[in-house]
Amino acid sequence: MSPVEVLAQTTAAGPVRVTSPAPREVWWRLAEEDGATLVTQTPSWLDSICATGPFVDASRLYVFGGGRRLVVPLVRRRGLPGRLTVEEAWPSGWGIGGPLASPGAPDEEEALLVFRDLARRPALRVGVRFGPDADPVWASAAPPDFAAETLTTHVLDLSGGFDTVWEQRFHGRARREARKAERSSVEVEVDREGRLVAEFYGLYETSMLRWARQQHEPRALARLRRSRAFPRRYLEAVADRFGASCAIYLARVGGEPAAGVVVVSYGDRAKNWRGAMDRDLAHPVHANSLLQRLAIEDACTEGRTAYVMGDSRPESSLAFFKEGFGAEGRPSLRYRRERLPLTEADRLMRATAKRLLRFRDA
Repeated sequence: MSPVEVLAQTTAAGPVRVTSPAPREVWWRLAEEDGATLVTQTPSWLDSICATGPFVDASRLYVFGGGRRLVVPLVRRRGLPGRLTVEEAWPSGWGIGGPLASPGAPDEEEALLVFRDLARRPALRVGVRFGPDADPVWASAAPPDFAAETLTTHVLDLSGGFDTVWEQRFHGRARREARKAERSSVEVEVDREGRLVAEFYGLYETSMLRWARQQHEPRALARLRRSRAFPRRYLEAVADRFGASCAIYLARVGGEPAAGVVVVSYGDRAKNWRGAMDRDLAHPVHANSLLQRLAIEDACTEGRTAYVMGDSRPESSLAFFKEGFGAEGRPSLRYRRERLPLTEADRLMRATAKRLLRFRDA
């Protein structure tokens, strides 16, 4: 049974009880009640993280005196003393893991209490990533000892159905590219059983080499860095846990894998999680545009209201590609409280390595 703690701090409505790890039945109920829940905020996503890395469940359920319940998804790096570990949602590469609350968003007093409770955690670093639909109360309540970082997440509004999205939100170039791909020799297979994991990951390894050339990075280093950031077991774990809700779209040209995307869905949201391609095969026939068109159409058919295309640097080529389908860049915030400057030290080490390698960000 998860331990229950009564916080010394209370709200005007009374005492606050915290349970960690958060009971799964309550967490799933909040996920169902919050219409903006992303697949990355579910217990199954946390299970995938813990199954593939050195992490354990550190989620926290807050029950406020007025009846509101709030879950903060968190994992803790295992095998380290409390003061030497990190607690975050989520580790690099796993996306958004912001709080879920019901009924409704917390008020500022409740949000501040959550931040203060996280600040008291003994870990070297506590981090929480909020999605683009997070209530503004979190930004207004964040205390100064939490460093804020703003990222840009591209989201496509699917309201009105696919005909509306195609005609009113897709840019002309995206429609032209998708039509060209349909008239070409591209063949697309959609897998919801995990059969295409190996072929998709082969494309990802091909992409690693292309990124290495673009960035002036040694191939061996690129393979090591990228395979650590997204090893095959991550995809296998997600495909296994989400079943039919994890779709791998694979385009072939002349029978050879040319491009692929992985879309994981929950509730009202579909998430374009990963993409990869063999540029020499995919680019001339616009295979990626066709895959996105098909994935977006499927999301509409399934009744999703938003298609989350992930983070991109504003005005980058990746952002330009996503905006071709009508996706809009929205701010999403990451907050960190660190007892030692871990993030800055990591940034300096990466910057030094890039200078030595004459690395160029793609």
